[in-house]
Amino acid sequence: MEKPVIFVGPSLSHDKASKIFDADYRPPAKKGDFFRLAADPDVKLVGFVDGVFLQDYPPTPIEVYQLARKEGVLLAGAASLGALRAVELEKFGMVGIGRIFQLYKSGRVDADDEVAVTFAPEGDFLLQSEAMIDIRYNLYLAHKNGVISKKAKSAMARVAKRTYFPHRNYAHIIEDARGRYPALTGEIDSFGSYIASNRKSLKEIDAIMLVKYLKERYESTTR
Repeated sequence: MEKPVIFVGPSLSHDKASKIFDADYRPPAKKGDFFRLAADPDVKLVGFVDGVFLQDYPPTPIEVYQLARKEGVLLAGAASLGALRAVELEKFGMVGIGRIFQLYKSGRVDADDEVAVTFAPEGDFLLQSEAMIDIRYNLYLAHKNGVISKKAKSAMARVAKRTYFPHRNYAHIIEDARGRYPALTGEIDSFGSYIASNRKSLKEIDAIMLVKYLKERYESTTR
């Protein structure tokens, strides 16, 4: 069996992913990528994490459906656009993986911009903005660890949510929050210090789960 094809970056770098599993890692998916895979008889395992948002046209649900419904193909999605498509296409056989998939499936999260980011178009597709879902995750952890109050957590989440997704970054959010909520300046600054060395990514965690899942499926069929 050919190595699984996995569309990933920036949620998880190809370098990090390759240390987990030697798969066929490809850039964030764009329109046409899944149609081409559906026409390839050798493709059996596919992972969908990242897709383009602003840089090009993303794969549509109907395009991803063409691959998900193909007999003998396992298609899994997680973390970003892959999680969105997995929710839409789970009834057609696409496998959803991770916390973000569950959040969308349950309806606790429902907006595309929660996972949308901008990123460098080449190399490891380095982030140029932060995903709203990751901002929420880090605010949650900061509150859990006693860095900020529930009030400050909610205030910064509101600031981030009203920011257009290509402009979402911690420096902008902290500066804007200071101006909008001067009474919370101390806590906002504490969060700024905290995030500088404690940033986590729920998208990366879920992407790693998908890579490990496909690794297990691949190895189980090649033993």
